[in-house]
Amino acid sequence: MNRSCMPRMSVVALALAASVGFVSSALAGTATANLAVSAAVAANCTISTTPLAFGAYDPVVANASTDLNGSGSITVACTKGASGLSIGLGNGSNFASGSRGMSNGTDRLTYGLYQPPNNTPGTACSFPASSAWGNTVGTNTLALTNAPNKNGRTYNVCGTVGAGQDVSTGSYADTVVATINF
Repeated sequence: MNRSCMPRMSVVALALAASVGFVSSALAGTATANLAVSAAVAANCTISTTPLAFGAYDPVVANASTDLNGSGSITVACTKGASGLSIGLGNGSNFASGSRGMSNGTDRLTYGLYQPPNNTPGTACSFPASSAWGNTVGTNTLALTNAPNKNGRTYNVCGTVGAGQDVSTGSYADTVVATINF
């Protein structure tokens, strides 16, 4: 190697080393701060139903002295931790004289809606049912002690068409509003 190049290389190396040291000392200080992160989870619920279809009602033979029973269901899903939950059922579109009724023109086929024997999801109906299901919170709604979660839980709706009703032939229907109170 040529000695005349040595001093020039040393100067370049020294300049390079000095600039690296300058950059390092310029980045040597740090400061920190905390970033607060938050969210609020609101209580919310959804409700859906499957129909209660009683099927054929025969007031002359099969249902002359025997009630026609059936069941439908209500599925609710709520935010985890929601409390004070209850499910209510309205009186229906054809409520009269203190009873629910399915209508066919001016004829009414009365029926009752009842809570399952306990408020555990999936409990089958048993008849005769005893706890009428209405929409007055704390009186005749289904209080949910096993709070649902976001996956949902299904509760049976027990129904009875009373025996021996003298009604015309045809199709009878009603609409009942199901409500989740939270």
